[in-house]
Amino acid sequence: MVVKKITEDAPRPVREFSRFDGSVLLGLDSLGLRGVAQRHVPRGGRGGVWEIRCEPVEPARLCRECGIPAPVRSSRWRRFVHTPLGKAGVHLLARCRRYECRTCGGAWEDDLSRVGAGGRRLTESAVWWAVASVVLDAMSVRSVAMTLGCSWDCANDAVLAKGLERLVDDEHRLDGVSVIGVDEHVWRHTPRGSRYVTVVVDLTPRSDGRPARLLDVVEGRSGAVFAGWLASRSEGFRRNVRVVAMDAFAGYKEAVRRVVPHAREVLDPFHVVRLAGDRLTRCRQRLQQEATGRRGTKHDPLYKARRILLKTRATLTDRQRSTLGRLFGDERNKPLEVMWGAYQKIIACYAEPDRRKARGMMHELVDSINARPANAPGELMTLARTLKRRLPDVLAYFDHEFSSNGPTEAVNGRLEHLRGIALGFTNLNNYITRSLLHAGGFRQTIQEQISQP
Repeated sequence: MVVKKITEDAPRPVREFSRFDGSVLLGLDSLGLRGVAQRHVPRGGRGGVWEIRCEPVEPARLCRECGIPAPVRSSRWRRFVHTPLGKAGVHLLARCRRYECRTCGGAWEDDLSRVGAGGRRLTESAVWWAVASVVLDAMSVRSVAMTLGCSWDCANDAVLAKGLERLVDDEHRLDGVSVIGVDEHVWRHTPRGSRYVTVVVDLTPRSDGRPARLLDVVEGRSGAVFAGWLASRSEGFRRNVRVVAMDAFAGYKEAVRRVVPHAREVLDPFHVVRLAGDRLTRCRQRLQQEATGRRGTKHDPLYKARRILLKTRATLTDRQRSTLGRLFGDERNKPLEVMWGAYQKIIACYAEPDRRKARGMMHELVDSINARPANAPGELMTLARTLKRRLPDVLAYFDHEFSSNGPTEAVNGRLEHLRGIALGFTNLNNYITRSLLHAGGFRQTIQEQISQP
């Protein structure tokens, strides 16, 4: 930030005061209304609601056919929910007059489409305020509805409709996507009904230092689901996809081969390290059962070291190193030591800054553990077969920068946070729309929209 020094030759600019106008403060002039009266109505435990009686600035008194002024036959008040003032809601009671032409017999009403188009109850600014509160401020729909002074359904329908209309259904939203990540996600924890969805994330912005964004959420977690999603995209989108980051699930790999065969499959570091850590844990649990015939307790050395075993070697304290030294000193735990060494070598490969050197280290490691080293446990052999089978996908990470699926897991974490804000979802379509609004990369668009006068 450049700070200009203000000298005596460059005095500070002085802004002139203008007359206080509630219509300008509320933005009534942009809606074609003028306020005539107001009152404050206490409601609930919030700031209550300001009810503003308004009239159209330009009444539709002229007949559209005859062009002569027509008398008012009747009038009614229409209630619109407007942008709140602090914690107090604002409701606009707009007078809507009905006219009848005595010459041609035609009848019509004042045009209030600028206030609420299509019979919508919320004004345009109130809808964008609700969207910004839900997406940017992580407010629940219940809190938004209480502040606006409307029902939950009214606020929720407005947020979802605006999100679908202006953000999610944008035909250019998928332009420029070249690197995607795919993973499964649990959208609700219930004993019955569908629980799993497939999450597709755009990893392309990572090359520019921007965060990844959610592209879509599809019901189910099979390779056929992902293949169907890819097949339903445009030909240009599929042709532009160059890299697909995934976990070790073979269904996703088969889907990529069938629909976008030119794309490169990448088994990302997050899932490789996690896969090795799971095998290390299973080896520890097996040795615990063989030694004691039961699960570990807080007094068992193997159980007490469960978290230490999964730490990176460089982050171990002296006390933790001593604990592992005593644990590996037992001859019965030699297989665990071999498994732990392979786990640490995998982490070291991904920690190497030189990607060409790291690629060679990983290739050498996979070959060495497939050669069945001494005291190699069965869990290590299972890991070796998996890495050998997916070796091209494992090594592809070192050839394609920013192809880690870690940002996909970060998006999954944001969706978990969303479900906590809403206290759970029961409708999958609502969950998908809210997820796209929450993690679809629309923050800048929403900020620009609400900053407009």
